[in-house]
Amino acid sequence: MGRPTEVPDAPVTPATGEGADALPPTAEALGTGAGTAAGAGAPATGAGARRAPEIAGAVAARRPGTARRGTADPVKSLMHRHRQLCERAVDPLEIAAGLEAHGVTDRVAARYRHRDVFSLAEELFARMPGAVTEPATGPGAPERDARTRTAWSLRALLPGAVCAATVGVLDLTEGTLGGGARLAVALAGALLTLTGLALALRDGPLHAGGRSPVTARLYGCWLLGYVLYGGPLLDQVLSGGPEGPWEITPAPLLGLALSLAPAAWSAHLFSVHARRKLHGSRALEEFAAGVRPLLLGAVALHLCALIGLLHLARLGYGSGGAFAGAAALGVLLLLSRLLTGHGYPGPATAALATACAVEALAPALILAGRLPGLHFLARPVDLLVVAGGTGAVPAVACGASALGLLITATVVLSRASAHTTARADESGTTG
Repeated sequence: MGRPTEVPDAPVTPATGEGADALPPTAEALGTGAGTAAGAGAPATGAGARRAPEIAGAVAARRPGTARRGTADPVKSLMHRHRQLCERAVDPLEIAAGLEAHGVTDRVAARYRHRDVFSLAEELFARMPGAVTEPATGPGAPERDARTRTAWSLRALLPGAVCAATVGVLDLTEGTLGGGARLAVALAGALLTLTGLALALRDGPLHAGGRSPVTARLYGCWLLGYVLYGGPLLDQVLSGGPEGPWEITPAPLLGLALSLAPAAWSAHLFSVHARRKLHGSRALEEFAAGVRPLLLGAVALHLCALIGLLHLARLGYGSGGAFAGAAALGVLLLLSRLLTGHGYPGPATAALATACAVEALAPALILAGRLPGLHFLARPVDLLVVAGGTGAVPAVACGASALGLLITATVVLSRASAHTTARADESGTTG
């Protein structure tokens, strides 16, 4: 008689359904108790089947709660990571540029549930407590901008005007002044030209914001001096010298001095249109694709103006000098100044140093080739001079450096961070 009551699995019927399948191994003991009779077994098992979904539901309810406690706001964590950048920014574009400089791309922004870096920056800027937008432009701002542009444009004309006056005085007094007096006039003109150059570069589009190293300025002075004396020096070295006196070629240097104003305006137009692209772009790739043609257009505009001024100087002060080298040097100086002003002085200094090294190496190789058994050292320079004259040396030196710097500029100046850096330095100067 006691045998049938020993079957505990008998009450598990299809009526209990999936609840019975969900029972853990201890659910039977929970449902029937330790000492229940056989008659009470079925109801107890049914109660256990009814309680099993509650147990499973409680476990399932605890799991989402745990997941919610472990999920943090990713944008908030990013804001804390870049709090200094967000607090210092005056608009979302500066945050976008700073994020890009820290390696945040559009693909990374997708992890924060944003389509691009710009929309992510807008949310970061909006979340910052006390975030303010840029102050509204007052009614007198266009007039102030016009005065500012006029001021740096006039200062950019100073080096060319002083250089033209010096060359004119030397030309008019040829044969009337002694060598010492002419040297004094030339030195005074050079000093005034350098002073005008310093004033022109103090602010405006070509202002470097204090990032231009002293070595870069020395390299620039060397390259400008080579335009004046490099060709005659190389001629004398090739002919067995050097022997004095040297004949200078002022026309290329005059063209370069006059081209400072077109260079400033080319840099200004590039910066203004690049910032407009920054405001209108919705992705970093879109901004980069729009800035590269602007850079090439600015360089081409400056090169056209420089070629015209070099030919004008040739008509006024005679032929002679390395005009191709002067044109290449003008492009090199513009690109180096653009990169330095936008926060990349390293590549600019390296390009200037490379051009100086090549120009200094040419006469050094010729002199070394005079030593017994080392004539092969002068062979490359001899071939270059035979092919293009002494002006081929600065043309190759400055042209190769300018080409390398142009390739670098198309990469680094297509970043949004470069233009926010420039805007902070040019605030109130470029309009």
